[in-house]
Amino acid sequence: MSQTSQPDATRETVRTKYGEIARGASSCCGPTACCGGADADKLAAQLGYDPNDLSQIPPEANLGLSCGNPTAIASLREGEIVLDLGSGAGFDAFVAGPAVGATGRVIGVDMTPDMLNRARRNLAAYRDRTGLDNVEFRLGEIEHLPVADASVDVVISNCVINLSPDKPQVWREIARVLKPGGRVAVSDMALRKPLPEAVRESVEALVGCIAGASLLDEIRAMAAEAGLIAVNVEVKSGNLAAMIDTNDALYHEMLAALPAGATADDYVVSANITATRKAGCCCC
Repeated sequence: MSQTSQPDATRETVRTKYGEIARGASSCCGPTACCGGADADKLAAQLGYDPNDLSQIPPEANLGLSCGNPTAIASLREGEIVLDLGSGAGFDAFVAGPAVGATGRVIGVDMTPDMLNRARRNLAAYRDRTGLDNVEFRLGEIEHLPVADASVDVVISNCVINLSPDKPQVWREIARVLKPGGRVAVSDMALRKPLPEAVRESVEALVGCIAGASLLDEIRAMAAEAGLIAVNVEVKSGNLAAMIDTNDALYHEMLAALPAGATADDYVVSANITATRKAGCCCC
């Protein structure tokens, strides 16, 4: 009888849950219904997305899965090639598309077929709204990206790397696909200190981007060990407050499992992670 490894089991749990989200059969971050609609729009506004940018993306692309705004910290430029790790229904890929323009390209990678199908269905609406045909979506795992070496100017990701069972490999893949001088702009959940066991073992907390989060120092170390330089991890506590506001049931469940007197911010934060691949580096 075959046995499934723990990393494979974690990956399959995430794929199953996010497939349910894509099909509308599950809420995005636990018991609350926050996949799309007013809650998703509210969260995007609180995370600082530009209303003009949001007006150009298909409404079906925003599932309320963000924990930050990576396109804002990426400083995207005309003509750049952008890779979005865990692109979901296409939200950040569609925000990035107009920023890089007709001479640029955005590649979204997601391991969940249902998410990929939803993102591809959104392409027609994106083309109609922007007049651009510069976004594509590929099926793949972020630990094994279907992207050539040194082919990408910018890697972005929004609340996804924490879900990976092999985060050091994700950072190695980021370094591999970046061009020399290319940069990283990631928003993700992180930990100030280890979570209580009850929270770590919760499947809903995993899918809600809490249980799988790494410690802040671990993130810095993984990015540096992958060969990236100028690694910066900036805590954005206000983002966590916005997520608690729109995904209250999951976060209140987490709070109930914390020691008496502890707050969510004592343990969990949203972080902006930036880094660069060394210019002139032929391999990392």
